[in-house]
Amino acid sequence: MSLFDNTPPSPERSTEADKGRPLAERMRPETLDDYIGQEHILGPGKPLRRQIERDEIGSIILWGPPGTGKTTLAQIIARTTHCEFIRFSAVLSGIKEIKAVMADAERLHRLGRRTILFIDEIHRFNKAQQDAFLPYVERGDIILIGATTENPSFEVIAALLSRSRVYALRGLAAPELVTLLQRALPVVGLEAPDDLLEQIAIYANGDARQAYNTLEAAASASAGGVLREAAVQDAINRKVLLYDKGGEEHFNLISALHKSVRSSDPDAALYWLARMLEAGEDRLYIARRLIRMAIEDVSLADPRALEQAVAVMQAVHFLGIPEGDLALGQAVIYLSMAPKSDAAYKAMLAIQEDVERTVAEPVPMNLRNAPTRLMKEWGYSQGYQHAHQFADAMVDMECLPPSLAGRRYYFPTDRGVEKRIAERLEEIRRLRGKA
Repeated sequence: MSLFDNTPPSPERSTEADKGRPLAERMRPETLDDYIGQEHILGPGKPLRRQIERDEIGSIILWGPPGTGKTTLAQIIARTTHCEFIRFSAVLSGIKEIKAVMADAERLHRLGRRTILFIDEIHRFNKAQQDAFLPYVERGDIILIGATTENPSFEVIAALLSRSRVYALRGLAAPELVTLLQRALPVVGLEAPDDLLEQIAIYANGDARQAYNTLEAAASASAGGVLREAAVQDAINRKVLLYDKGGEEHFNLISALHKSVRSSDPDAALYWLARMLEAGEDRLYIARRLIRMAIEDVSLADPRALEQAVAVMQAVHFLGIPEGDLALGQAVIYLSMAPKSDAAYKAMLAIQEDVERTVAEPVPMNLRNAPTRLMKEWGYSQGYQHAHQFADAMVDMECLPPSLAGRRYYFPTDRGVEKRIAERLEEIRRLRGKA
């Protein structure tokens, strides 16, 4: 085996020192048949499983949340395909280490031995570091397996993506985690009822490593060879929520909240709000997004929605946690139940499009102020009709540039207050026509 090989030893080679390793490390499966979860890519006949079984594996990116088995899968692939396995951490390594490892892989390739280079947290490598792998991937010196918790579309350079297949791993379901915990019970020397294991699985939130860590902590506090409920409760402390304020899940959750509000579903909106609050999201960030929803999705169908959202922002700032959270919940319900309109939003988009594609014409002379005598002589303000000097304060005066004269952008809906606005707009247009 290679100097860099760190594939876990088989059970028959385990020693007493093995007992000091974390339970999650000791429980790593060594074959695809023992691997739990990810049936969508590893089930019978699925593409990745066929590649592994036929020994036709190419460079791949494994994308998924923590504790879903990315490292384990890479080790199983290396063992099944009889490849050398080099594990590389993007956190601890730089260009110098990359070149040293690549030299070893290149030497092995000349000897006819294949090398799988597993890069943990590949998203932490910058562009230059990722570029350093390209020649070796192209020449076939290495089979690259990258693991990332971040969306590879944003975090992995296009050149590497084009030479790799991306496989998305999912968080493990509670029954799958229970199966893993049942396998671990003999290792920790305990018996446990399924309901306690299920409780650990639910709290692990799809993360097998977290489930193992919780079981291991609870086992150390249990006596008599039986897992105790009190020990499990002490080990859990609080639910682990998948969340990264700067990562994709941050945007996934706010997207779910926004779309639930837009869909007038207060129950779903409150659920996603609670997920964000529990994960520690910045309350003022949520308040700002609620203001955006009031403007974009409710708008003039209920003009008070914006007032409510701004008031909630002030309440959150004034009250803090946890009282301010109730105000956020109130705003989410209000916005969800409010009539919806994106007519103003569409009007702004249409106007921006016209501004970008048309010539920026001078402001018509009739719309210009004429504060000086000279400007009046030049024709500034000539032809301006002061609305208050006309019946019904209506004038037949074009205010758009000549090339856009008569263009309409705002088309109010028939929902909420905007229905009355639509009626008033029709009346205005009728009266202007008469004028």
